[in-house]
Amino acid sequence: MRIRLSIAMIAAVPVGYSQGAPPRPQPADRSGENWGYYLGNPAQTHYSTLDEITPANVKNLEVAWTYDAGRAVDGPFGKADMEGNPLVVAGRMWVVSPTGRVICLDAATGKERWTFDANADGSGKAARLRGVNYWTDGMDERILFTAGHELLSLDAATGLPDKAFGDNGRVDLRQGFDRPPEAITVGNVTPGAVFRDLVILGSTGLLPGDIRAFDVRTGAIRWTFHTIPKPGQPGAETWPRDARQNSNGANAWAGLTLDVQSGTVFVPTGSAGMVINDFIGSDRPGANRFANSVIALDAATGKLRWDFQTVRHDLWDRDLPTPPTLVTVRRNGRAIPALVQATKSGFVFVLDRATGKPLFPVEERAFPPSDVPGERAWPTQPIPAWPIPFARQRLTADMLTNRTPAARAAVAAEFAKKRSGGQFVPPSLQGSIIFPGLDGGAEWGGQAYDPETDLLYINSNEMAWTLKLNPVSKTTKASGDVGASQQIYAQACAVCHGEDRRGQPPTIPGLLGLDRLGRDGLVRQITKGGGRMPGFGASLSKVQISALAGWLLDGKDTAPAAGDRNPLATMASPNAKYIIDGYRRFLDPDGYPAVSPPWGTLSALHVSTGKWIWRIPFGEYPELAAKGMRNTGTENYGGAVVTQGGLLFIGATSFDRKFHAYDKRNGKLLWETVLPAAGNATPSTYSVNGRQFVVIQAGGGKDLKGPNGGKIVAFALPRR
Repeated sequence: MRIRLSIAMIAAVPVGYSQGAPPRPQPADRSGENWGYYLGNPAQTHYSTLDEITPANVKNLEVAWTYDAGRAVDGPFGKADMEGNPLVVAGRMWVVSPTGRVICLDAATGKERWTFDANADGSGKAARLRGVNYWTDGMDERILFTAGHELLSLDAATGLPDKAFGDNGRVDLRQGFDRPPEAITVGNVTPGAVFRDLVILGSTGLLPGDIRAFDVRTGAIRWTFHTIPKPGQPGAETWPRDARQNSNGANAWAGLTLDVQSGTVFVPTGSAGMVINDFIGSDRPGANRFANSVIALDAATGKLRWDFQTVRHDLWDRDLPTPPTLVTVRRNGRAIPALVQATKSGFVFVLDRATGKPLFPVEERAFPPSDVPGERAWPTQPIPAWPIPFARQRLTADMLTNRTPAARAAVAAEFAKKRSGGQFVPPSLQGSIIFPGLDGGAEWGGQAYDPETDLLYINSNEMAWTLKLNPVSKTTKASGDVGASQQIYAQACAVCHGEDRRGQPPTIPGLLGLDRLGRDGLVRQITKGGGRMPGFGASLSKVQISALAGWLLDGKDTAPAAGDRNPLATMASPNAKYIIDGYRRFLDPDGYPAVSPPWGTLSALHVSTGKWIWRIPFGEYPELAAKGMRNTGTENYGGAVVTQGGLLFIGATSFDRKFHAYDKRNGKLLWETVLPAAGNATPSTYSVNGRQFVVIQAGGGKDLKGPNGGKIVAFALPRR
């Protein structure tokens, strides 16, 4: 049992902690009032039994309180995101600021209780974070979260680090891999699954995507599952023998789902490549089992129960973007425990929870081979025959924008230069249309499920992107000593910001005019990252980073020291022969989508029948709406919350900054308000003293022209 702190002990607080309210006893669970788990519950349904706010009175919602968590300083590589899903237990709320600071608030008033800054020492560990984990054994309670390459544990009541956990409350996540820790970039943007005395985590970074369980009391690794198998392990035959040394990815960045009753954790994984080689698979021939898969593991031991792969040998960055949702499929008088997995491709897979077998037909369809020398695309892909996709699957000339004649002509000319064969046509040297785009379809906000109506709600992007492969020899040196600074930029930066350094506003910034940062500031940004940009401290040497910063600032093309490692050796593969020309949305000359609307949708699926019940355009551009072009839909990031009271709450629309309430049965808009910045986050709902609140983080960050910040905004009905 932990000894509670005396007043004298509280006086000696560590760096990063701001003193607030004293500890309080852990109350009994009140599940209808709390939002004590990421996305509402271990099943990831985003569902609440609260019903004070209804379709009849939602129009009366007002701001109950606002808390300013502090705005992150914008870096040259983009604005900081604020994507967290607040947790609430017994009237206390835990949120994350844009800089990764954990804050405890009074959930009824928004008053600050305590804060903890993992980056108070200036170490640069803080990064984008979508929330925290809450654990209790009925007496002690802890908040567990990641900051950079560390897993931290705090006392939930006081915010003080748990001294018994790891090294004074911190565990180095770089340990336990088959590579030197200093050569690893690892983090985790999404909370894990809390099961008994374990916290189970996925990861982001340049490393194999092992799934690991940590002891919540000590921080020790209790089990590991290798998504890139070691020789002799299941699935190893679908990878090269040296895959764990030369391949990255197959990681679970989107979050995990837990079936508490059966003790099963469901893991959605990403592609078998990271950064550059998401789209190049010549160095990882095979189906790459466990990548792009739903994996069912025994939560206590990590033992494999089953796995289902949604993409073979991924060449399209088709990560599973959201944790699966646990549902019940009713068929022929039977109630079948099932899960639903939405994808970036616009597909919905409905699987038996116990076996992983599809509950609707899935067909193995043939697709054309790659015409890129050395690439062996997998000949077939699993395609659901039902439900039908929730996003359009192939861009054709008749689907191009008609917003203006000039816009139509410009995108038609560009479209004529590209291949547009639909899903799973391999990337090409000519250039291909990816539709839905690299950001989906479905995205990390995830699907919401209402057990009352058996409806599943999915918000989707309807954007086209373009992708072209270029031979490495035209822009980089593929082996030996790295050459000039421009070659480092081509390998490490051009993939996002373009060879011309102009980026793709409003979402990907350009890298011109960086003088305001100074050399030291730019070196720090490249090394540690910030906002949506990862840090390159593990993949580039100090000499390379210095040379790159110098070229970005003054155009001086300096050469790193002889023998310095090639960025491709850690970012992709030392044998990589091709590199993509950047992450490029297919836009018209005015920056709007090249495809005809809708550019974003919100849909409801009846799970047991697989029929879509309603679909609406989701979001709009205010400047186009002012000209009469309304309900176009927009890109959207963040999920929905569905309530027993009959409502679906969702922010997510990046350009209009609105927070919406819909009738969950028919999709009718009942209420909306404009937030201080876009609510690119999933809201939470909870109750304190009988009053229901709905809260969302309004940080912006996706629209470079729009406002951003660090506001947490809670809404409630007027006090009676």
